Amino acid sequence: MSTQALVDERLRYWRRDPAGAIQFVRDQFDVEPDPDQCAALVSYQKNPRTAMKASKGTGKTCTLAWCAWHFLTVYQDCNVAATSITSDNLRDGLWKEMAVWQAKSPFLQRAFHWGKERIESVYRPATWWMAARTWSKSANAQAQSETLAGLHAKYILFLIDEAGGMPRPIMATAEAALTSGATDDNVAKIGVGGNPTNLEGVLYDCCVSEAWLWSVISMTGDPDNPKRSPRVSIQWARDQIQKYGRNSPWVKVNVFGEFPESSLNTLLGPDDVQEAINRKLTVDEYEWAQKRLGVDVARYGDDLTVIFPRQGLRAFLPAIMSHPRGSPVSTDIAGRVMMAKRKFGSELEFFDSTGGWAAGARDILHQAGQSPISVLYSAPSMDKRYKNVRAQIWIEGTNWVKNGGKLPPVPELLAEMTTPTYSYVGGQFVIEPKDLVKERLGRSPNYTDALFETFFLPDMPAAQSPLGRMIAVREAGRRSENDFDPMTQSADPSGDFDPLRDDRI
Repeated sequence: MSTQALVDERLRYWRRDPAGAIQFVRDQFDVEPDPDQCAALVSYQKNPRTAMKASKGTGKTCTLAWCAWHFLTVYQDCNVAATSITSDNLRDGLWKEMAVWQAKSPFLQRAFHWGKERIESVYRPATWWMAARTWSKSANAQAQSETLAGLHAKYILFLIDEAGGMPRPIMATAEAALTSGATDDNVAKIGVGGNPTNLEGVLYDCCVSEAWLWSVISMTGDPDNPKRSPRVSIQWARDQIQKYGRNSPWVKVNVFGEFPESSLNTLLGPDDVQEAINRKLTVDEYEWAQKRLGVDVARYGDDLTVIFPRQGLRAFLPAIMSHPRGSPVSTDIAGRVMMAKRKFGSELEFFDSTGGWAAGARDILHQAGQSPISVLYSAPSMDKRYKNVRAQIWIEGTNWVKNGGKLPPVPELLAEMTTPTYSYVGGQFVIEPKDLVKERLGRSPNYTDALFETFFLPDMPAAQSPLGRMIAVREAGRRSENDFDPMTQSADPSGDFDPLRDDRI
């Protein structure tokens, strides 16, 4: 048998055998898929609609990439369209997986050219390709439905990654393509993967409201489930359950791969944060309010201590500190807060007391006659709408951003404010555990924590609270008209402090 005949025979096997996609993965990538991944590959090959409802770390995005490479290989002149919850997620998730697995296959490297937004056949790039598609959350339903439009071929595959928060209109074009029917000469398929974060949208429809149309593969990291994914660490799963409880919405989503009692929603979108950064305010819109400092204390390592000033609707550029091991952390922080208080004229200073690292700095300030306020994130909130203090200050801070608050141009705020999610447990707001946020973000949300601490108490008029009057009287004799005034000495047209001139607090 000739070499070409052997190739043709292998292609026919990969395409027609029920386990052809599994064998394709073994042949091209020299890996053995997990049982759940095998089930998904068989389902993709047999059914027009396959959905993977998955906990964290089960390899669903990897499986979507395998399906894409299989489809591109066995269906000549096929069109594949892929999308995800955000353009960044598509780039860093599924599109990256496509590159990773192509690099493991000499055949795929020869046959296809990988680009940032398009993968094309070397032989017929105009008609044989896979395209990355993105959509805007602010787009209307019609615009969203056009995300996957533009595929005109006998063989079509739609892939939707991170579908847990995907709006329903995204699916419209893909579903329309299936109406042409699936025959050997006309194949249309949809592959969906996601964490079950929302009780509406694409993944929920696939798994619940329209489950009769879909082949659903459940992937779980539950340490007590014999069918659990071997990719998920049993110890990690048990740690999450112990820390947050089996009924925690984040444990249900990330460990069990189950829908929570209520949807997990992001607090803020990128547009909300950018609008707050670009917002212009007049002085009389915020000068009536108390000046406050929020202090998020780090000890050593990569995390930063952040001192964030706010007055009413206006937040100013923060001061940041890093602490080399062996440095006098408490003394340094206390001294820097005193300097910030003097320059900014703050009436209230709030310290995160959750980890105990701020205790030394607070003690020094108390000894100096100051009255810093401790904010214990895990403590029950006095406002019964919130599960704890952390939920209270984050929700209050979020509402401030949405309702006219002015943010300074701090790049870190965009990622920090748009990463955490919230849910409702027992009718109360609950914010995603900080450890999980830090894991996804790659660092602690120090800047936002510091700013949102200033919402621990409701805003009040300047020097009108008993504590504010006491501090104002004490500080009045210390201030001179030469001290920095952020309202009159701003160094740029936006009115923000200029860090190059040491005009931060």
